[in-house]
Amino acid sequence: MQMNMKYETDRLVLKILPDTAAEQVLQFYLDNREVFEQYETDRSQNFYTYEHHKTMLHCEYNFAVKQSAVRFWVYEKTNPQRIIGTVSLQDIRRGCYQSCGLGYKFDQRIWRRGYAKESITKCIYIAFVEMKLHRMEAYTLPDNIASRSLLEKLGFAWEGTKRQSVKLHGTWRDHEMYALLAEEAKLLLGWF
Repeated sequence: MQMNMKYETDRLVLKILPDTAAEQVLQFYLDNREVFEQYETDRSQNFYTYEHHKTMLHCEYNFAVKQSAVRFWVYEKTNPQRIIGTVSLQDIRRGCYQSCGLGYKFDQRIWRRGYAKESITKCIYIAFVEMKLHRMEAYTLPDNIASRSLLEKLGFAWEGTKRQSVKLHGTWRDHEMYALLAEEAKLLLGWF
């Protein structure tokens, strides 16, 4: 099944980017470095370089073509030159699983505008309707109340705590695990 490289919502454009967009991606990470690093693993020394993001975009493009992972970069329609977020379908598993993980992060300057919900809703549609997946999982740190609330608003059900599942800044941390099934999403979001 062929996937589109670009999707639109009412206010946003979601795109799989070529490696020529490395400067935009680097700027997105630089603008949000302090916030993102609270929730993510330690970065390599070259993470904040043009070359690193050029290589990553090249790899991500190939993953998208193979549909083993898909990262969409999010733009406001009114400002198509500045990345405001990213939503990804990670670890896409076929066969008896038909599942994926959900990842997302958004520029702190646009929080509380509903852009994350709008983008993720589109990705849920892509995963369940276009890609015919069955299950989507998402993980968040217990103290990330905003992320937990967002997942619940999108219909994800809390399934438990993955104890000491990720090492962040030298400390093993728990993750709260949420999941959404295709049938639930279709009912909640009005897809028949």
